[in-house]
Amino acid sequence: MESEETRTSGCHVIVIPFPIQGHINPMLQFSKRLAAKGLMVTFCTTTSMAKPMQASTNCVRITTISDGLEEGEKLQSVDEYLRHFKPALSLSLTELITNQNSTHCPTKLIVFDSLMPWLLEIPLQLGLQGAPFFTQSCAVSAIYYQAHHRLLKLPLEQGLGVLNLPSMPPFRIDDLPSFIYDTSLYPSLGSLFLHQYSNIQEAKWLVFNTFDQLEDKVLNWMRSQWPVKTVGPIIPSMYLDKRLEDDGDYGLSLFKPNLDACQTWLDQKEAASVVYVSFGSLASLGEEQMEEISQGLKRSNAHFIWVVRESEQQKLPTNLVEETTEKGLVVNWCNQLQVLAHQAVGCFFTHCGWNSTLEALSLGVPMAAMPQWTDQTTNSKFIADVWKVGLRVKKDESGIVRGEEIALCIREIMEGERGNEIRKNALRWKELAKEAVDEGGSSNKNIEEFVAELAEVEGDAS
Repeated sequence: MESEETRTSGCHVIVIPFPIQGHINPMLQFSKRLAAKGLMVTFCTTTSMAKPMQASTNCVRITTISDGLEEGEKLQSVDEYLRHFKPALSLSLTELITNQNSTHCPTKLIVFDSLMPWLLEIPLQLGLQGAPFFTQSCAVSAIYYQAHHRLLKLPLEQGLGVLNLPSMPPFRIDDLPSFIYDTSLYPSLGSLFLHQYSNIQEAKWLVFNTFDQLEDKVLNWMRSQWPVKTVGPIIPSMYLDKRLEDDGDYGLSLFKPNLDACQTWLDQKEAASVVYVSFGSLASLGEEQMEEISQGLKRSNAHFIWVVRESEQQKLPTNLVEETTEKGLVVNWCNQLQVLAHQAVGCFFTHCGWNSTLEALSLGVPMAAMPQWTDQTTNSKFIADVWKVGLRVKKDESGIVRGEEIALCIREIMEGERGNEIRKNALRWKELAKEAVDEGGSSNKNIEEFVAELAEVEGDAS
């Protein structure tokens, strides 16, 4: 890692994620990669998230800017939050840039979460560069782009069978992102996702947390139209190329993990004998689905770690913990990378958020996919049918995944012949992920080119 003196002698980059954990993690990790290439990087958290954040990083400066809310303040709806969020964040960013420009290292680039395209106007008005960072796959981005520009007309026709889109596999309706196949589902959030593409033609770069070989076909199509930079998988270096010093965790977390409990428990288990169950920081399952998951885990006869956030634990079946003491461990949060990297874990039962998907691919862990919403349905399609690194559980007519289905899926991955093929494929993608971020790999080259092109822009401006 370069020294502080070396970093601050380069140009200054401000990075602003949308304030949820699955967006904070990859954008902070990208910030570390930029810092390792000699740039000074400031990473922005928001006032409403500042107090719960567990911070731990020394190569990137972390600052807090206003999103219109005070620490811990909550609003009743997404619409209400966004009404506060947009003007407050825009004003805060402008002030941060202005203050930074009075120092020896003025801002040259704003890397902003693609969910906040309005932020691009600020650097452009100030004569700076702006680059959206996409925390979703290129496939999902291409689908949203098609819908935003009405190339894919919404709402979709009833009874539509197989859907064919450029450079992608055939999709069933429920393979598409949830905001596409059900436009009545959280319309404000759906609009947020579709409007990521409202001004991308004005950006000098589009940065994606993926790697070339993972999405080669759709990337070829996208690169024919936009200046795409693939820089992933963006996970801590210790788990891939090991080229960043002391980089064993993302560095910012909304939840405090049960580190010792998970590690000690896993150390006592045989290789590939544990199912790790987690549905991320946002998903909220109903009590009936929680009951079916518990029944499925019992029937699978596998050891398991189940992450259930504190706010969700009242939905757990009565006596589950007591009944599964020998087989299971229920925790309210854990270091997911540390668990997935443990040799005892043989299956990741997950909602398939993009960050979690990339973590499992990078560590070679087979997945049992139970998508909930947003891009998770599309990620699951690729996991099961394109990359063939997992299986997707099936819902019944009422939309519930039953325990029998969960147990069958877990057993097939961990014991069956199909599971052997899945594990081979998972290990292959693990090697390709490492290759992409390592010296000479496609993602590492793209980051180097990104930094070099930014230096050229800086030189032209001066």
